[in-house]
Amino acid sequence: MSDAKWLTTAELEAGLEAIRQSPSDAGLVRLIVRRPNSGEREAVAEAELHRELGLVGDNWKRRGSRHTPDGSADPEAQLTLMNARAIALVAHEPERWPLAGDQIYVDLDLSVTNLPPGTRLAIGSAIVEVTAQPHTGCRLFTARFGADATRFVNSPEGKQLRLRGLNAKIVQSGEIRVGDRATKQ
Repeated sequence: MSDAKWLTTAELEAGLEAIRQSPSDAGLVRLIVRRPNSGEREAVAEAELHRELGLVGDNWKRRGSRHTPDGSADPEAQLTLMNARAIALVAHEPERWPLAGDQIYVDLDLSVTNLPPGTRLAIGSAIVEVTAQPHTGCRLFTARFGADATRFVNSPEGKQLRLRGLNAKIVQSGEIRVGDRATKQ
């Protein structure tokens, strides 16, 4: 992946208007990705969201978290959603989208203003709730998409728009599919 094109800050900022045009009330799931093991990505057409297990087949529960006192999986970061327009801009090529490490890529305005913590989204037959825990670009994001991309998603505007995505928890188990609507409740 080292031959991938990393966009400059100016190129990334030029794409902001398209991201801002994301639907605010209902958008489409564009990609679902499971992470069976650390560093592995598996794009799937459909998946099960389970209140206790997270996205079935993903390593969230087994992997745990360094943010919990006992190292167990963080229920406030059970699932991550990323704006499909943001990842399309940053990754530049569709086959690179899964490298971001998120599970659901949706064409929806994920901004703090549009989806404050506590907002629920119906996706397929599942319901998820946006949590307050921030989701920011890290060293792996930098390695995969470049330092400008990390600065872009972690900028004040990037954080407001949640360009790096958001954390959510599953409040109703259900099935989701690529092409399903993600609708504010």
